[in-house]
Amino acid sequence: MTMRIGIGIDFHRLTPGRKLIIGGVRIPNPTGLSGHSDADVLVHSICDGLLGAAGLGDIGHHFPPSEERYRNISSLILLCHVEALIAAKGYSVVNIDSCIIAEKPQLASYIEEMKAQIAPLIKVAPEMINIKATTSEGMGALGREEGIAAHSVCLIERRAA
Repeated sequence: MTMRIGIGIDFHRLTPGRKLIIGGVRIPNPTGLSGHSDADVLVHSICDGLLGAAGLGDIGHHFPPSEERYRNISSLILLCHVEALIAAKGYSVVNIDSCIIAEKPQLASYIEEMKAQIAPLIKVAPEMINIKATTSEGMGALGREEGIAAHSVCLIERRAA
């Protein structure tokens, strides 16, 4: 059985007039994440981790911001496409471990809902996804609440023939 691991990292700037969506969950906040799609940093980091593990490049290669069809698209749709890409190479997701870095809002109460949104799309049980949230203790751009970041480590395995 072949197992492969990938890491995904994503950052988006906070801006007024945008909805804040993290892990497919709408979170009440006066600012949202800026990006071509819905700018879901958590899902983007998971997509990059899965694509990296399968040796398939990165999210920008598959869903370039220059393509209008991806404007404001739900990142959950992109995740479905990523799962199909890795499945076409014979892989399935084993588990994901992610960390969101944000000073505000506090995200702990949304984590279970995030897992419930993501799990069926990548064909794993919610307990195979771990999501943590932390702050940067006021340091740097993230600490000044200029943006939110997410890091994900994704393990995949080749399915038995």
